[in-house]
Amino acid sequence: MIVITGANGQLGRAIADRLPADQLAVSVRDPAAAEDLAARGVRVRRGDFTEPDTLLDAFAGADQVLIISAAAVGDEAERRHRAAIDAAVRAGARRILYTSHMGANPASPFPPMPSHATSERLLEASGVPFTALRNGFYAASAPLFMGNAVETGRLVAPADGPVSWTAHADLAAAAARILTDGGFDGSTPPLTATEALDFADLAELASDIHGTPIERVVVSDEAYAASMRERGVPDWRVEIAIGMFRASRNGEFAATDPTLERLLGRPPITMREVLSPPDAG
Repeated sequence: MIVITGANGQLGRAIADRLPADQLAVSVRDPAAAEDLAARGVRVRRGDFTEPDTLLDAFAGADQVLIISAAAVGDEAERRHRAAIDAAVRAGARRILYTSHMGANPASPFPPMPSHATSERLLEASGVPFTALRNGFYAASAPLFMGNAVETGRLVAPADGPVSWTAHADLAAAAARILTDGGFDGSTPPLTATEALDFADLAELASDIHGTPIERVVVSDEAYAASMRERGVPDWRVEIAIGMFRASRNGEFAATDPTLERLLGRPPITMREVLSPPDAG
């Protein structure tokens, strides 16, 4: 049996939807929000990373546990992931999988990356075979960073570097394939789309899609952070945003790799598809 944590989230739900119900259980903080999965015949169990005792019950009978990384960084991320890994070991799982990141690096200026690196070390120390899914940077983040660039004609952001933006749907399909077919001991190669684009490339692409010119405007990290704070964005989110630009300038998200395409058996979703309106074409 496969147990997936965080199955009420975007990635966890997309993975769960791709697996047979009779082989699947999900660990969620709010079982009521997973009633549709229960209706499919999926075992729905309450499990909360912040309440470790709930995880042992949630993982009972698991051959494989897929830990969807928590929405936390630093010490809090370590506590949550350690609790999940320990529970998977105690439950007798034969393999633990974890949604890591292509940029996992203890020295990265992007706060989630040291947290992923720490979690990978915890997996190595667990004594159980594991797979760290080195996912590409979520493509859904790009429109958030772009903001209202289409309306204003200006994409304003700090200097950046190429990013291999990768769609949730593709990463979910790859995870489901690995859960079903196995393979990949330790960390996977980067699971990425086939091209890496910076914000100038995204501005050009969006200009072509919408038929309106969009200028890429570079501002300092300090000016960008100040503008976020003026809009009421909390400091921790400002730190994450600025860290992303700094890490991309270092080339931490620039790698591309054919592994995802091989797992999918088709080309990955492109940024043109991500940025195009749903009814385009």
